[in-house]
Amino acid sequence: MNDQDFQHKLGDLIDQINTLPEDQRTRLNALADEAKDRQQRMKKTVAELQDSLDYLRLSIKYLLFDLEATRRENAYLRKLLEKQASGNNDAESSD
Repeated sequence: MNDQDFQHKLGDLIDQINTLPEDQRTRLNALADEAKDRQQRMKKTVAELQDSLDYLRLSIKYLLFDLEATRRENAYLRKLLEKQASGNNDAESSD
């Protein structure tokens, strides 16, 4: 049920409640208001959860980018160390 359907059905319910005798109307109107408040809080909570998920997805993308960059840097530095080590071995061999 989307928000528009909920609001429409809640409006219908309130209209039906208003046709009841006063002693029943007060209690049921309070329950209808409580249902509306709960639905609004739930809607807000879902929006906050969606924002949190979006932030988490973005954070994961940045972390994966950083991981790949670190792997590339690591491979580059290993090659430099290997060249340096082989260069030292060649220099020692010629002495």
